[in-house]
Amino acid sequence: MKTYLSLSSPAEVETECLVVVALDRTEKDRTEKDRSDDRNGKNRGDRDKPEASIEASDSAIREAARDIVGSGEVTGKIFETTLLHHPAKLKAKRLLLVGGGRAKNFSAFELRKMAGTAVRTLKPKGVRSFAFVAPSNGLSAEERVRAIVEGAFVGDFDPDTYKSDRKDQRIDSVTVVATGDQGRLQKALEEARIIGESQNFTRELVNEPSNRMTPTMLAEHAKKMAQEVGLKCEVFGADKIKEMKMGAFWSVAQGSDEPPALIVLRYEPAGAPEKPVLGLVGKGVTFDTGGISIKPADGMEKMKYDMAGGATMIGVMRAIALLKPKIKVTAIVCATENMPSGKAQKPGDVQIAMSGKSIEIINTDAEGRLVLADGLYYARQLGCTHLVDAATLTGACGVALGYVNAGVFANDDQMYERFNKALGKAGEKMWRLPLDEEYKESIRSNIADIVNSGGRWGGAITAAMFLKEFAEDTPWIHLDIAGTAWMEDNKAWIAKGPSGIAVRALVEFAKDFAA
Repeated sequence: MKTYLSLSSPAEVETECLVVVALDRTEKDRTEKDRSDDRNGKNRGDRDKPEASIEASDSAIREAARDIVGSGEVTGKIFETTLLHHPAKLKAKRLLLVGGGRAKNFSAFELRKMAGTAVRTLKPKGVRSFAFVAPSNGLSAEERVRAIVEGAFVGDFDPDTYKSDRKDQRIDSVTVVATGDQGRLQKALEEARIIGESQNFTRELVNEPSNRMTPTMLAEHAKKMAQEVGLKCEVFGADKIKEMKMGAFWSVAQGSDEPPALIVLRYEPAGAPEKPVLGLVGKGVTFDTGGISIKPADGMEKMKYDMAGGATMIGVMRAIALLKPKIKVTAIVCATENMPSGKAQKPGDVQIAMSGKSIEIINTDAEGRLVLADGLYYARQLGCTHLVDAATLTGACGVALGYVNAGVFANDDQMYERFNKALGKAGEKMWRLPLDEEYKESIRSNIADIVNSGGRWGGAITAAMFLKEFAEDTPWIHLDIAGTAWMEDNKAWIAKGPSGIAVRALVEFAKDFAA
C-alpha cells in the first residue's frame, strides 16, 4: 500500500473516498450555567441527546454532512460508519464518516482504529484508494499522521492467503490530508509506513501454516529480509546448538523430525555507541503439540501461531534496519517444533541449559520458556546489555488479562518505565504483572535447580520467574503475548488472525534508547 501526504484543503482533494472522523460530544465539558440549569430541571430532555461533531475545519465537509448529521443517523459512536455518495461541493466521489466515540476519550489509540475501520469498510466496496482527513482533536500533527498510516496498514491485512477464490480487495494507496510542517509530516508518514509494513510482515509469518513455516523456512524468511534491508544474519542448525550446549533449546527440538534453527540478526549502524546493546529474544515454536504432555485436539490448529514472539522480533529488526536509529540491536530467534515421538523428552527428564542450570521437566508443554532460557543467556554472551523477550508463553496470561492486554514483566523499574513510555507512543496495551521473590518457591526442584512448570496458580508469573533465572541481573523485560497475538474474531478495524502485537512498541523502545 502506497502512502501520500496532502496539505490541500480537504474539499479540493480528488479521491475515490474522503474519510472524516465524527465524534460524540454528548459528554462535552459543561459550563456552570449548564450545570445550574441541570439542577433547576432545565435541559433535562437534551442532556443525553447525541451530538455528533464532524472533525474537519473545512466548512464544505460539514455542509455536505449537515443533513445526515442533523437527522440523528450519525451519532459519532465508535466504529459507526456512514457512506455518502457524490457529496455536494466536494471533489471526492464519496464521503465516509467514521465514528470515533466520545470526544473526551479520543486519542491516537482510537484514531488508529478509525483508519483501520475505514480500510475494512471500503475494501469490500471495491474502493482502491482513499484520503483520510486528520482530525484536530488534541493530538500533534505528526501523531495524527502516524496513527492514520499505522492503523490503515493494520486494517489492510487479511489472512485468506490460500483461498482458491480469494478476491483482490487490497487498498492500493492512502493519502493523509493534514496541516503543518511538510517536512516533519512527511518524515512521520514514512516512519509510520515502515512500521506498518513491518507489523504486517510479522503477521504474514505468523499466519502461515506449520507445513509452510517450518523452523528452516522461518530462517529463510529472516535471511531474505536481512539481505533486503542490510542486516547481518546467521542461522545455526542442530549440530551448532548441541555444540554450544544449549540443552534447554535442544530438549524441545529433539522430538521433531524438522531440524531446529537458531536465527541471529544483527543491526550495527556506523556511529552507534558500544553500549547499550539491545537484545531481542523471540520464541519461535513453529508448531506446538505440547510434546509428550500433548494438548487437547480442540483448537490445536492455532498452535501454528506459537512462533509469534520470534516473528515479532524479525519484524522489529526489519523496521529498525530501515529507520536507522543509532543503537546496536541483536535479535535471537530459537525456532523449533514441539512434537511427541520416540525421541521426545519426557516429564521427569533433567536438562542442562547453556548457562549450566539444571532443569527438571515437569510438563513438556511448558517448552517456550526452555528455548527462551538459552536464547536469553546466549544474548548476554553476545554482549547484549538490555534484554527483551516476547513469546506466546502461557494460557494463564490470557486467563488473567483476556484478549485486551499483553502481560509485561520486568526486573528493572527504570527499563520498564522506558518501555511503558514506548507503549503510549505505539498505542499498544500491556499490563505489568509482579515478580515477587515468593513466586520462586513454585519453581524449585528436588532433583535439579528449577522445574519448568510451577503449576496452575500464577502460571504466567512462575513462567516469568523461570526466565528471570537466565536474565539474572541484566535489565530485562518479558512480554507474554499469548492472549493478544491472535485476534479471535473479526473486528471493525482488524481481521481475525495474527495481530502483530508488540512490533510498534519495540520499535519505539529501540528509538528511545537511541535518543
